[in-house]
Amino acid sequence: MALLRVDARPLVPRLRAELAALLAGLPGGDWAHPTACPGWSVHDVAAHLLGVELGNVSVRRDHWGLGPGDGEDLDAWLNRFNEQWVDAARRISPALLIELIDMAGLRFEEHLATLDLDAAGAPVPWATGSDPAPVWLDVAREYMERYVHQHQIRQATGRPALGAAFTAPVLTTAAHALPRALDQVTRPIGTVVTFTAEGEGGGTWHVVRFPAGWELDPAQSASPAACQARTTAAGALKLYVRDPSAPPLTWHGDRELADALAGVKAVLG
Repeated sequence: MALLRVDARPLVPRLRAELAALLAGLPGGDWAHPTACPGWSVHDVAAHLLGVELGNVSVRRDHWGLGPGDGEDLDAWLNRFNEQWVDAARRISPALLIELIDMAGLRFEEHLATLDLDAAGAPVPWATGSDPAPVWLDVAREYMERYVHQHQIRQATGRPALGAAFTAPVLTTAAHALPRALDQVTRPIGTVVTFTAEGEGGGTWHVVRFPAGWELDPAQSASPAACQARTTAAGALKLYVRDPSAPPLTWHGDRELADALAGVKAVLG
């Protein structure tokens, strides 16, 4: 499987610093603003980020068993688990949330520093299915989740978006979901599909049909594309996380391939 290596490890502490400055500058009323996460306020999204940090340290560093029971759907379990955490965390004040996110985030970063990024790790289901993923892809996925939720807080409170240096690794990481989106569409070997996210941090990614299935093409194939799909960088972020406000793709060529790309998913739940 062809992968586009993303080393997000140095960005994680920078992203945490941006979040701390963002949250510390919010007046009291902004914490109640609704976000793109249905039913969640800014406070709720910040509480979820705390849960992400605590869960990662507990499971990854401390090997504390946590997950669905036998036969339980992972997405359903995770959605219920997240809602339970956010409900309970509404008791935590904004000031304490900021402190706890910073502390737990630092513990997670200390753990990241011990990892061999090129070792084989657990699957990243939306990118590798049930196959092991390299650790760097798992770390990039964690970075992506933190970026997306911070982006949602910025949007909800009218704060400036993070720049290209933060955004580009997210979109490249999420592009690993594009081949999976095309899995149910069969085309001749060598068929090329392009996906373009225009704007700051964006780019173009090529997906090619190989004998074993669809794969990203790091060489950026020069062959004519059977389908060319486009959106904005902001639109791509919404599309990958299944935000219902994501703008429709513009496309040329094979409609079935374009429809498949419109169903791409780079998150659990």
